[in-house]
Amino acid sequence: MSKKSGLLLVLLVAGVMIWQLGWLQLLSFDNLKHQQDELIALRDARPVLLSAVYFLIYVGVTALSLPGAAIMTLAGGAIFGLGWGFLLVSFASTLGATLAMLVARFLLHDWVRQRFNRQMDKLDSGIQREGAFYLFALRLVPAVPFFVLNLAMGLTQMKVRTFWWVSQLGMVAGTLVYVNAGTQLAQISSPGDVLSPGLLGAFVLLGLFPILAKRVLTFIKHRNSMAHWTKPRQFDTNLLVIGAGSGGLVAAYIAAAVKAKVMLVEKHQMGGDCLNTGCVPSKALIRTARLAQEMREADRFGITPQAPDIDFKAVMQRVHRVIETIEPHDSVERFQGLGVDVRQGTATLVSPWEVDIHYPDGKVERVSSRAIILATGAEPLLPELPGLTDINFLTSENLWSLDSLPQRLLVLGGGPIGCELSQAFQRLGSQVIQLERGDRIMPREDADASEAVMLKLCGEGVDLRLNHQALSVEIHPQTGQPSLLVENAAGDQESIEFDRLLVAVGRKPRLHGYGLETLGLLPDQAQGIDTNSYLQTLYPNIYACGDLIGPYQFTHAASHQAWHATVNALFGALKRFPVDYTYLPWATFTDPEVVRVGLNEQEAKAQGIAYEVTRYGLDDLDRAIADSQAYGFIKVLTPPGKDKILGVTLVGPHAGDLIAEFVLAMKHGLGLNKLLGTIHIYPTLTEANKFAAGNWKKAHAPQRVLAWLERYHAWRRR
Repeated sequence: MSKKSGLLLVLLVAGVMIWQLGWLQLLSFDNLKHQQDELIALRDARPVLLSAVYFLIYVGVTALSLPGAAIMTLAGGAIFGLGWGFLLVSFASTLGATLAMLVARFLLHDWVRQRFNRQMDKLDSGIQREGAFYLFALRLVPAVPFFVLNLAMGLTQMKVRTFWWVSQLGMVAGTLVYVNAGTQLAQISSPGDVLSPGLLGAFVLLGLFPILAKRVLTFIKHRNSMAHWTKPRQFDTNLLVIGAGSGGLVAAYIAAAVKAKVMLVEKHQMGGDCLNTGCVPSKALIRTARLAQEMREADRFGITPQAPDIDFKAVMQRVHRVIETIEPHDSVERFQGLGVDVRQGTATLVSPWEVDIHYPDGKVERVSSRAIILATGAEPLLPELPGLTDINFLTSENLWSLDSLPQRLLVLGGGPIGCELSQAFQRLGSQVIQLERGDRIMPREDADASEAVMLKLCGEGVDLRLNHQALSVEIHPQTGQPSLLVENAAGDQESIEFDRLLVAVGRKPRLHGYGLETLGLLPDQAQGIDTNSYLQTLYPNIYACGDLIGPYQFTHAASHQAWHATVNALFGALKRFPVDYTYLPWATFTDPEVVRVGLNEQEAKAQGIAYEVTRYGLDDLDRAIADSQAYGFIKVLTPPGKDKILGVTLVGPHAGDLIAEFVLAMKHGLGLNKLLGTIHIYPTLTEANKFAAGNWKKAHAPQRVLAWLERYHAWRRR
């Protein structure tokens, strides 16, 4: 028998024996009250013996992770008083916790690592990043059960002596509160004693402890982060925003609206990616591409179809006209008129309150601000692909400088950006080959949603190749023809020739050139800056929002975060607002559009959430039929038997508009019954939302009541 098997057997036997001895009944509040006088008498007669027995029992309870530690702690106060009881509990709990940690490390470390390596890496990264403070933070918050924490730390790489002293220190506050409560409970001799000031005070302290612990923890963390910096005596601005993209513009607008002195620094173009290289130009291109496809399919409307004559240069000119038309909304002039001090330059952090602004003419100005918001955005993620830099490849940023249509466009990536642009360029006349290394496109969506888009792409001529891994870019030595070497689904290598290569494998936060490394804010590559729920970084006065932090790289997500960051930065001393993504919708603007809010099926399954699905096919909707766009579906997730909306996936034309009603319903707690009772104009696409609610109602019709109604109406006919 191995050492692990032997120890496990001993623990199992001990557990069975303890169970048989009625341990759970013994360690109860009622039993403690019943034995209180006898225990106090024994304490007076044999104080050393009782203290030793109590100490050993407490160590055993904690080491074996048995229920009853809370009662044992209360008993310490009730029997030994605050001073001696606190000392006994403090050292016994730390010793028991350390033994529990060692047992978990010996028995479970290898097994857990094999099965939950990803989760354990995350826990280890927290320990490596913040060391003992990470454990201290968890010890200080009672929401984390101590026995769970003991076992979890045993599975990490934390040193035993570190675990010992941090646990000893971290449990002091909680131990004091509980032992003190035990001293008050010992005074109860009649029901009237329950209302004694001392006991009420102990219970109030127990209730306030989690709040106070969290505030103390936050104060210590913030104080440590600021300890090495000298705070200015006064500040030039209330708020300084770095980056004039979607998040930065909203932050500056809100700050100016509440009369704060705000400075906005942008080193490139006002409006950021959304206006100049993202949402606006891509949707303009998609609209032109959709018109071209409608011309090819005009026979659906009784019109002779015609192959469109694409003037690609004119198409791109229209895209830039759209940008120029919207540009004044985000212009320097507009924001200066709103009261924002706009600076064109590069802002570099030099302290938690100061930045150096480097202007194009070489001038450098240092500006101080009470609060700073980082909104530097994101940029295309480039894969480590040999030979990629040897060609003039395209990304979602430089794509808009094209003035001629690529005849053979190879798109690398099957995410939202790759799918949108693949379809648009195929409709405009390119032969698009789209590569995805996974087994389906748009993997964050449910399989039926991604399949609907895949069928549409393939039906329009996109050469979609799944399970293809890019290996390298090669250039023919004689012809100069570029090609991509890939490993296909069968495991064979093949070469794909192309005229232009579009890299669309994702985006990563812009991290460099802003002084993040000076303040220790620079995270691992391709990962966003860490923030808490109030969007504070390591420094309490520095906030971050938008693509820089994720987890959702959408314009409306950046705006949502910017509101929270700005309000918390300006008014956090009075009231703070945690950011909430529960009702955040997002869309992929392919045809059909794929939109969702809340949970989808694959997320619900992964999280173990019980649900049922209600579907409505848009092929049955009158307006969709009239528009010859009768394809797609609505899928609503609800708890079994209830009409509460857990999430909605909507696939079809104008899905991005239709989802708004579901977002409103979820935000304000309206169920499908309320949606069904809402009047919708006929004939409109929004009726689909009502009919989806109707399908849920049909599936949950009260059959017993209907049977009685049938009898009632039969009786009325007599």
